[in-house]
Amino acid sequence: MLQQQGVYGMQAEIIAVGTELLLGHTVNSDAAHVARALAELGIDVFGSCVVGDNAARLERALRDGLRENDLIVTTGGLGPTDDDLTRETVARVAGVPLEEDADSLNRLREYFGSRPMGANQRKQALLPRGCTVFANTIGTAPGCAVETPDGRLVIMLPGPPSELLPMLRDGVVPFLEKRRTGVICSHMARTFGIGEGDAALLLAGLTSGANPSVATYATDTEMYVRITAKGRDAREAAALAAPALAEVRRRLGDRVYGVDVPHLQHVVVDELTRRGRTLATAESCTGGLLASLITDVPGASAVFHAGVVTYANEAKTRLLGVPPELLARVGAVSPEVARRMAEGVRRRHGSDWGVGITGIAGPGGGTPAKPVGLVYIALSGADGTWLRVMRPTGRAMPRAWTRMRAAGHALDMVRRALQGLPVVPA
Repeated sequence: MLQQQGVYGMQAEIIAVGTELLLGHTVNSDAAHVARALAELGIDVFGSCVVGDNAARLERALRDGLRENDLIVTTGGLGPTDDDLTRETVARVAGVPLEEDADSLNRLREYFGSRPMGANQRKQALLPRGCTVFANTIGTAPGCAVETPDGRLVIMLPGPPSELLPMLRDGVVPFLEKRRTGVICSHMARTFGIGEGDAALLLAGLTSGANPSVATYATDTEMYVRITAKGRDAREAAALAAPALAEVRRRLGDRVYGVDVPHLQHVVVDELTRRGRTLATAESCTGGLLASLITDVPGASAVFHAGVVTYANEAKTRLLGVPPELLARVGAVSPEVARRMAEGVRRRHGSDWGVGITGIAGPGGGTPAKPVGLVYIALSGADGTWLRVMRPTGRAMPRAWTRMRAAGHALDMVRRALQGLPVVPA
C-alpha cells in the first residue's frame, strides 16, 4: 500500500486537462513544474499526457494511468465552468462521492466578499470524500489528494501556474514528504562549451546506472548533468551521490562551471565579487544581452561598471575609441575590432576586465567571407587580450540563439580568466 512504501520508489504520471492545451492556445508549463517537484522528491515520472475537456477521455486516461503508476497528478479542470470536469471524474474513478468542504467554501466566500457567488462558483468546494485539501491562496479552486481503493493516489491541482505553483510548493510537496520512507540527494553539474552528444561519450558507463543515476540535459546554449541518489536517509543518499558527482567533474573537467548554481552569470558575478574585480562590456550584435544577463544577478552593481551597445561604426569610434581607418580596412565584424572594443570599454570605464562582442546574428547581412553566425568575442585584462571566434557550422541558427550563445561565450571567458583557467580552451 502507498502508506507503507511512501513516495520513495514511487512511479507517477502527469495528466494535464484542457482543450486549450490540445489546440496550442495555452502552453503546458504545468507539466514541467510538477515534474521538477516530483523529481526532487525522488518520484519517477514515467509518463505525461494532455486530455481535452471530456469526461470519458479523462476517465480512460486516469484508469489507464492508475494501472501502471502509484501516483497521478492532474492539472486543470477544477474551475467553475461546465467543462471543468476533473473533480467529478476523479471521484468516480476513486469510487467516492463529492461532498462540500466547509473550509473551501469559507475561502470562496472570503474571496468574493460582498460580490455575489453563484452556484457554479460554489461547486468548486465540492471535493471527494476523505480527501486531503490543498488551499488555493491565489484563486478560487482548491486542490486535493484522494486515495483509490487499492491505495494509489490522485492529486488534483488547478491549471493557472500562478495558482498551481504556491499550492505545489506549500501543500503538495510537504504532503508527499511526510509519506516518504527514503530521501534523495540530487546535484546539478552545469557546463559550457560541450554538447550533449560529446558529454554522453565522455560519461559513458555512468549514465546507465540506476542509483545513483546520471542524466544529461541540453538547453539551447548549454548542457547540464543531474546526479541523483536515493537512500534510506540523507547520509546514505549523499554518500551514494558524492563519488558519481566527483567522476562527472573529473571527466568533464573545466567545462563544468559550477554545481548546484543557477546560471553562468551568477558564477561570474560571484567570482568578480569574491576577488574584488570589476567588468565593463561593449556589445554590437548582442545588443546589450550580456549586460542584461549580468545585471539580472543581485549584487552585480558592485562589480559591473558599464555596458555599452555600439551598433554603428561611429559609436564604436566615439564611445570606445576604435579607429575609423581600422573599421574601414577590416570591417566591424573582425577580430581586430572586437579586441579594440574590449580594450576601449575597459580603459574608458576603469574596469579590471572588458568584453567586446561583434558579429553577424542574421538572418541577413552575411557574405561568403563573413557568414551569418560569425561572432568575435574578446576579453581584455591587465595581462593582455584574448579572442574567441564563433563560426557557423551546418545549418543557420536563429538570431536569438546566436546572440545568447555569444553572450554565453563571453561569460565563460570571464569565468575562466578569474579562475586561472585557459580563456580559450584547446
